[in-house]
Amino acid sequence: MSKNNYVAIMAGGIGSRFWPISRSDYPKQFLDILNTGRTLIQATFDRFVKFVPAENIYVITFEQYKDIVAKQIPEIPLENILCEPSRKNTAPCVAYISYKLQQLNANANLICAPADHIITDQDAFEKVCIDALEFTSNIKGLITLGIKPTHPNTGYGYIQFDQHAVSDNVYKVKTFTEKPDRQLAKTFIASGDFLWNAGIFVWQVKNIIKAFEKHLPEMAEVFEAEKNRFNTENEKEATERIYPQCVNISIDYGVMEKADNVYIIPSSFGWSDLGSWSSTYDNLEKDYLGNAVVGNHVMVIDATNNVVHAENKKLIVLQGLDDFVVVDTKDVLLICKKEKEQDIKEYVAEIKRNKGEKYL
Repeated sequence: MSKNNYVAIMAGGIGSRFWPISRSDYPKQFLDILNTGRTLIQATFDRFVKFVPAENIYVITFEQYKDIVAKQIPEIPLENILCEPSRKNTAPCVAYISYKLQQLNANANLICAPADHIITDQDAFEKVCIDALEFTSNIKGLITLGIKPTHPNTGYGYIQFDQHAVSDNVYKVKTFTEKPDRQLAKTFIASGDFLWNAGIFVWQVKNIIKAFEKHLPEMAEVFEAEKNRFNTENEKEATERIYPQCVNISIDYGVMEKADNVYIIPSSFGWSDLGSWSSTYDNLEKDYLGNAVVGNHVMVIDATNNVVHAENKKLIVLQGLDDFVVVDTKDVLLICKKEKEQDIKEYVAEIKRNKGEKYL
């Protein structure tokens, strides 16, 4: 294992699509949604610590989640839990860890990954990550991992790549397309030169900083001005000065879609971004009627293709439902058609307007 290899786990989101089990004070990355015995962030840490030392793994989260991270991943040093003072999407998050690591190790080679993905083939994942780290340590490029699509999913971003490999299984990226409609997604898959965007990135820190300087110069300037305070007792005050000056933008829009040195590795490692209750359904065991149930006290009668997530506090009997999401918590019961689950974010906004913050 190279001492230059680092991992940043991005864990600051609220996970509002998983309301009501995902709440603003305890969001989905800290939950065991698939009933595996490990929370999503713990599973992400487990995945990386097999080939990157724990002291080189960082978690970037929101101030209020610091104690949860420390409790769930005691293996990493406390100073490796970086707290953002406000949510500004993934570009400032990536800039923060990049400028911080640059001060520690000029040759740092970094994997940035979300805390809430599912990956079922550890060996394949590890190989792709090590290949990517090897490539970026020798080439001034930015790598994104692409997933070979299995169906025309309209909830994922798609990346088109050049068919001629520049290195073993590494290809130049041509275009990014955000969440196409079904017909376009079908066209993409039929063409054979599109992959799903996994949102997992690999690069040398000095090269992503150069990309920030070129494509998000105002953000780069703000971080550059404060970088000497990183890894000192003044780091927190520095981030509190930096973040209000940062635009709210993703690393995809801000840098990756503009840069001309972006590469992709086509991958198959059992990936799901676990972005919705439907993707949870896809990753859970089903009964003979297609129901996926988490909870020991749920009885299903004449009901099909539902996803049910319940606390073990009371008996729940479901009859006659087809293709529903049913989520029962101590203070909220959600019953929603699966096809309407993308609207859960809107329901949460409506609840905030009508009921305040109590249920969020």
